Amino acid sequence: MYDVVLLTLGAGCGSPRVPVLSCADALSAGGAKVETVTADSDAEIDAVLDGRRVIVATAADGQLRAVVRRLVRRYAPAPSKRPADLPPNRTIPDLPAIGVLPMDPVGDDLAARLGLPRDPADVAAAVLGEKVRRFDLLRNDGGSVTLDGALVGGTGPSSWRGRVEVDDAVLSDGQDPILACAVGNSTGYTQFDGFPLLTGPDPADGVVEVAVAVPVVTRRLLRQPRLRLEVRRARGRAVAITPRDEEIGYIDDGVEATLSHKRSWWVEPGAWAVYVR
Repeated sequence: MYDVVLLTLGAGCGSPRVPVLSCADALSAGGAKVETVTADSDAEIDAVLDGRRVIVATAADGQLRAVVRRLVRRYAPAPSKRPADLPPNRTIPDLPAIGVLPMDPVGDDLAARLGLPRDPADVAAAVLGEKVRRFDLLRNDGGSVTLDGALVGGTGPSSWRGRVEVDDAVLSDGQDPILACAVGNSTGYTQFDGFPLLTGPDPADGVVEVAVAVPVVTRRLLRQPRLRLEVRRARGRAVAITPRDEEIGYIDDGVEATLSHKRSWWVEPGAWAVYVR
């Protein structure tokens, strides 16, 4: 049977939580050899990516992203050593499938949006099986990846300016005030302050959906000016955001960061996979 690693991320996790123990019991009952590991660094994540089946116990989407990012680093070929059989729309081969064990039984997370099993016994059964689903992956020129999506701006009341391009389409030339820009692979960033941005990002359609929310003042004769929100959308293979402001806050797979220079994301269709029932 399989050797399986149950991987928990984060310093100070302490002893394994109930879902991890329940999943480990189900794996053992299915005949697997199970090891539970807590990783506090990239090097410790790398150490378990050794051919065994891996289940990532996720308390946040950023933890799942951290493991997929290390898989990309492990399997991505150097540009000078690109395999001849690598599809032209990919820079990495198919990554090995992983299991996902959500720590929250009813959480609103990427696992829920992808329709993945949440019950520890169901996760164990999936990993002991052979059925997988493949999803698109967004790589970026900062050396990281995005599984769900990103929201640039939108973390405060102020607007920002920047050039936003999706393939050949220009959603903003850098002159417009932008309240938020959503980069969507899955459906986690479809709204901004209750207002719809993305119309239907699909994590398996091979494209990224991007939306820019721009405030527009409509002036009417003898009436007070009215402010409305204009949303510009496009789908494509890649998106580039070049901020004009010194620094813009953004959220990527639930992880907060700042953007101070051009950042590009591009789609790797069907590059990562999870075990499913």
